[in-house]
Amino acid sequence: MSTIAFPYLLADKPETFFFPPKASTFAAENDFFYMALFYIALFFFLLIVVGMIVFVIKYRQRPGYEGDPRPLHNNALEITWTVIPTLIVCWIFARGVYGYMEMMRAPAETIDINVEARKWNWLFEYPNGARDPVLHIPNDKAIRLRMRSVDVLHCLYVPAFRCKTDVVPGRVTQLWFQPIREGTFDIFCAEYCGDQHSEMLTKVVVHSQEDYEAWLAEAVKPPIAPVAHGQWLYERMGCKSCHSLEPNKVVVGPSFNGSYGKSFRDSKGQDVSFDANYVRESVLAPQAVMRPEFVKASQMPSFQGKLKENEITAITAFLQALEDGNISDEEMNAVPAAESTENTTGEGETDSAAQAAEQVSGN
Repeated sequence: MSTIAFPYLLADKPETFFFPPKASTFAAENDFFYMALFYIALFFFLLIVVGMIVFVIKYRQRPGYEGDPRPLHNNALEITWTVIPTLIVCWIFARGVYGYMEMMRAPAETIDINVEARKWNWLFEYPNGARDPVLHIPNDKAIRLRMRSVDVLHCLYVPAFRCKTDVVPGRVTQLWFQPIREGTFDIFCAEYCGDQHSEMLTKVVVHSQEDYEAWLAEAVKPPIAPVAHGQWLYERMGCKSCHSLEPNKVVVGPSFNGSYGKSFRDSKGQDVSFDANYVRESVLAPQAVMRPEFVKASQMPSFQGKLKENEITAITAFLQALEDGNISDEEMNAVPAAESTENTTGEGETDSAAQAAEQVSGN
């Protein structure tokens, strides 16, 4: 059967007429079951439509023809069209239960990854403490995601893995799968979660075991340079899902581009300066000072207990570097003197904070 002219039921190729690549152990069973249902439905659709056409032509009203007024009954036909569909439905039920139970029962040994879903961002936390907005996993290993939502109902959906599970506020839901091919695949939120639902996208990267271990070792290490560290946190802590780095672009909250150092009037009519104190307060108590145009927007959660003081300082350095709208390579790679010399001299640690501030501000 031609794979181009007509959809096919079974295929060894990674992609089919209907589906993305088969990238998990679930894919073959799901694709088979879907196509089986498709062909069953197609068969009966054609049978019924052809029968209707035949009956319309054969029993049409025409001169000289009189139908038989007696009620006709055929026991064999009645039994046939009752038993056969019943057997098909029983097979569909049994095969569906088999596939469902396979997806619900995780194996004994899995790599467990915590997932945090929030409007409109995914965050994955790995066994060694590394965090990243992109899911990284090794090939041919069973993966279990422990998922929770901090706001509304979400749904993690990986089409290439043929798996999808709701992420429910106040509960921890689980999803497991085992990838079978390396590559990068899409992750979607498949449950409407607000204005930017369609932008709640990320990727899953399937590595070889060696590449995964190397990535994991590097992912847990934040950059030394304060500005780079701040950008690293901006991408991993969900900031980018609400705050753009493009000038005047509003996603949910105000853009960070060119905001630092400016003043604005808050919802209480007070003049507020966008400085280090304001950044710290906004991170720990986001609703304490609000711009009037964002009072009715989705409220930012507090990061109290989630960010350390040095991380808040790094975020502040990152925002300060964006004061003129651009971050130069020099600003991005500027390392406090204490950090750059500690491996060689071990001196200069007492005034590292002042030196860091000078390098970030360019003084």
